[in-house]
Amino acid sequence: MNALAARRRHPAVIALLLLLGLVVTGVAYSAFAPKPAQAAPASATQVEDGRKLFLANCATCHGLQAQGTRNGPSLAGVGAASVDFQVGTGRMPMARPDVQAPDKPRMFGDEEVAALAAYVASLAPGPAVPAEDVSSGEGGDVAKGGELFRVNCAMCHNFAGSGGALTRGKYAPSLRDVEGKHVYEAMVTGPQSMPVFNDTNITPEAKNDIIAYLHSIDEQENVGGMSLGNLGPVSEGLFAWVFGLGLMIAFAVWLGKKAA
Repeated sequence: MNALAARRRHPAVIALLLLLGLVVTGVAYSAFAPKPAQAAPASATQVEDGRKLFLANCATCHGLQAQGTRNGPSLAGVGAASVDFQVGTGRMPMARPDVQAPDKPRMFGDEEVAALAAYVASLAPGPAVPAEDVSSGEGGDVAKGGELFRVNCAMCHNFAGSGGALTRGKYAPSLRDVEGKHVYEAMVTGPQSMPVFNDTNITPEAKNDIIAYLHSIDEQENVGGMSLGNLGPVSEGLFAWVFGLGLMIAFAVWLGKKAA
């Protein structure tokens, strides 16, 4: 009995227990952590096609091995989702160096975008293109999505997803009529000034709720009249000053001429 108690008090026991606790924690996290919903894996042919497209269109800024240059960051670890978002929305390739890449008509078709994404994904692990069942908004809880959006997104993108200005010439883009897949990809990759919302922060199902909320806004009618872009007091105040004050001045001039 005394020998067993002595072993328990041995300094190595504490280190062993800490190591055992770390191993158990790691195994439990791997088993129960939410798994990212993603599309089917790419083929070797698709990866090779993507490499050729990359060398022809992207290597000038990102390097021949996508290692990055002073004109563009490394793409190792950004994942297929980042490429699908940036290239699929026309933000990449950029027309010219600027503080932010605006969305524009894209240069590549669906198959070419998928090939580029597959090539970049082959370089290092990263966020994958999401599966449709968690990125289309179908079956999502609009009320819950609206609450999540107002808590996490509205301070930059506006309560109605109309976008807004940020610092140093940057801006939060409008989310009106944006494909659900691209909304999901932006959340998991954090493009430009946007923070990353991984599946631990916001689950795939909750992301789908947010997408459902944004789609519901796209379908809403403005029963109160002109929405003025849903930009809040700025556009409403400008409307009042320009049209309201202008109408008052015109009315005052008309009265003055009538009195004369």
